[in-house]
Amino acid sequence: MFDHFGDLQVHGVGDEGLYHDDTRYLAYQELTIDGVRPLFLGSSIKDNNSLLIIELMNPDLARDERVLVAKGTVHILRAKLLWRGACYEHLRVTNHGREAFEADVALHFAADFSDLFEVRGMSRPQRGERLESVVDASTVQLRYRGLDGRLRTTQLRFEPEPSVLDEREARFCIRLQPGHEVHLYCTVSCERDDAAGIDSAGAGNYDQALRLAQAERGRMAGMRCQIETSNPLVNLWLDRSSSDLTMLTTTLASGPYPYAGVPWYSTTFGRDGILTARAMLWTDPSIARGVLGFLAATQATEREPERDAEPGKILHEARRCEMAATGEIPFGRYYGSVDSTPLFVALAGAYYQRTGDLAFIRSIWPNVVAALEWIDRDGDIDRDGFVEYARRSREGLVQQGWKDSQDSVFHADGTLAQAPIALCEVQGYVYEAKLLAAELAHHLGDDAMATRLRFAAADLKRNFAQQFWCDDLGSYAIALDGAKQPCRVAASNAGHALWSGIATPQHARQIVDLLMSERFFSGWGIRTIARGEPRYNPMSYHNGSIWPHDNAIIAAGMARYGHTKDAMRILGGMFDSSLYFDHYRLPELFCGFPRRPGEGPTLYPVACSPQAWAAAAVFGVLQACLGLNFEPVKPKVAMTAPHLPEFIQWMRISRLNVREHSLDVMLQRYRNNVGVEVTQRSGALDVVVELQ
Repeated sequence: MFDHFGDLQVHGVGDEGLYHDDTRYLAYQELTIDGVRPLFLGSSIKDNNSLLIIELMNPDLARDERVLVAKGTVHILRAKLLWRGACYEHLRVTNHGREAFEADVALHFAADFSDLFEVRGMSRPQRGERLESVVDASTVQLRYRGLDGRLRTTQLRFEPEPSVLDEREARFCIRLQPGHEVHLYCTVSCERDDAAGIDSAGAGNYDQALRLAQAERGRMAGMRCQIETSNPLVNLWLDRSSSDLTMLTTTLASGPYPYAGVPWYSTTFGRDGILTARAMLWTDPSIARGVLGFLAATQATEREPERDAEPGKILHEARRCEMAATGEIPFGRYYGSVDSTPLFVALAGAYYQRTGDLAFIRSIWPNVVAALEWIDRDGDIDRDGFVEYARRSREGLVQQGWKDSQDSVFHADGTLAQAPIALCEVQGYVYEAKLLAAELAHHLGDDAMATRLRFAAADLKRNFAQQFWCDDLGSYAIALDGAKQPCRVAASNAGHALWSGIATPQHARQIVDLLMSERFFSGWGIRTIARGEPRYNPMSYHNGSIWPHDNAIIAAGMARYGHTKDAMRILGGMFDSSLYFDHYRLPELFCGFPRRPGEGPTLYPVACSPQAWAAAAVFGVLQACLGLNFEPVKPKVAMTAPHLPEFIQWMRISRLNVREHSLDVMLQRYRNNVGVEVTQRSGALDVVVELQ
């Protein structure tokens, strides 16, 4: 998290810093020329997020009140690359004057090794030990031994050797002739004594790291189908979203995993990873496979109340920071999500529908079965057929759905619901999970299990309609509380019931009308809570704000029930809002104020940006609007009643892969329908388009 000069300027409370594994390895870095900060010209991020580029120039450089180098004589370009646990920086200093000049170019630095949760405001009664720094001719090691016993080291390596180097600064005394330039390099590596250092990754200097990073980004981009439209602004949104997902995705032993978001959630989250993978499944199934592999490997096997862990439960989040290791926070491996387990099962089923990869499904089938057993055992605390939650951990989350603010589940009078709480959307996730698991069981030869799961899903759908529907709301209650009383609050949660398919068609129509009314739809998107509800606040985190991923799920649910034109209105609001955000990047959330002529949406001040499921949202909505589905065994690509919004005249989808087959298609919008043309086909891949 750099400022626009490329520096780190943490004064007291601040979130700037170079982070690794939720630890701030560098809290201060500042570039000076002859002891003063250069003047700012501009800074930008490369379109593929690979580099931060900063351009600076010198102020008047004076000695003894005499200007020796006039302002604007020296140009300084800084390029910063993040790659495999290190920040690589290239400094190019150019003399555009007519005379030679001498100056000191210095990088000042300091490390505080603050835990991310300290940066977020948590106080600690005790911290670890700062060790003596190690300095040689070209490197500095700033060291800290935490309360967890781990040695953390910030190593700064400079090239060429600085003229002066100590534990606070590296100074280069340069002399440049007119038109000449000098190149300086600084590599800041973040190391821990139980992890491999950067040298083992094979990226010893800036140029090598840049080549490796670009090759890896190209490889990841090549695995996804490419989407281009008639609207250049839509293309910018799509390209930014794809680049952000590439940047957030880390290759683990189990495969690629999209970390949730920057700066607070740059780690593995179960729910976020699953929903991101689900939205990206049609463009890049490898993400889903990586997510499923990691979550299967980290599935809880024991009952641990302090981590809200129970056998079969799927991870909420994992942290590797000091406070997690010492138990000061419970998030080393924390399982306080009521929904990640059914979402995991459903992702496994959706992955099979997209890829036909039965061998992989067979490898994680014991994990799927364990997750289903958790749903029926620990997930259903009171055996009423609904999955509910109640916190076991002293320090864990009170609310354990995706709206996990403490005040996010309440009654019509504003009083908070008491646990155990059965959320509306979670029942839908369980419904879909059981149907998709039934399909997997059938393909794996267990038809008896498949039948049981289908009957269980049908029972759940019937009971859900009876217990959750509220005629006075025209929607489902947000939840049932511990006394089985419905929380009669109009909330976006009901839209997730459309996505999962648990809603009846009659209820779906009423929910769509409600969500597209002015109480919910701001013009930019659907609010989490309807205007007029007792805890409604357009500036709150979960009670009136707008979340892109929430809107994408709702839009997909609307299209599922045939309300694709309403889904396109949501897509239109998302697109319009993207035009007002930096780099066309949708943030984690923004405020829910009504759309006003000539004004953009109001930012939420501490929203993560980029955020994985916000970046993936556009791909999920596009699939829904195109009615795009796959049958990999046949193999076949199907589009049911495809739609394009008015701001997209045509769309080209290239390298749409189904197993070993590939397809390029062109979609053209006409007055009453969308034409689909196959422009290239590799292999025996059928394409079926159903117009309604």
